[in-house]
Amino acid sequence: MTIQPPIPFVAKGQEQVAFHRTELAPILGLYGRMVAAGEWRDYGISNLREVAVFSVFRRTAEHPLYRIEKRPKLRLKQGQYAVVGMDGRILKRGNDLRQVLRVLERKLIRAVD
Repeated sequence: MTIQPPIPFVAKGQEQVAFHRTELAPILGLYGRMVAAGEWRDYGISNLREVAVFSVFRRTAEHPLYRIEKRPKLRLKQGQYAVVGMDGRILKRGNDLRQVLRVLERKLIRAVD
């Protein structure tokens, strides 16, 4: 009886895409402001083979309101960061994460009575 080595969760040569700490700082800063405003309540992070996704939820059991995606393969074409709405439309895309996140910061601006 031979003992087989455990199967790796991620195959060799197929690394996952993930957000770096410098990328998570502006995302979590915006998330904190939106939670304080009562707009967002939960988030989820997915690290996949070709894309990393930060999903934002109003409630836990719903579909995400917005997805902030990082696709490094699109870095030289359309930009590696994108904000995707609930309906799948791309709201903003580019290589500067802070500039891409500004489309969501507009949601914080409200008229004061």
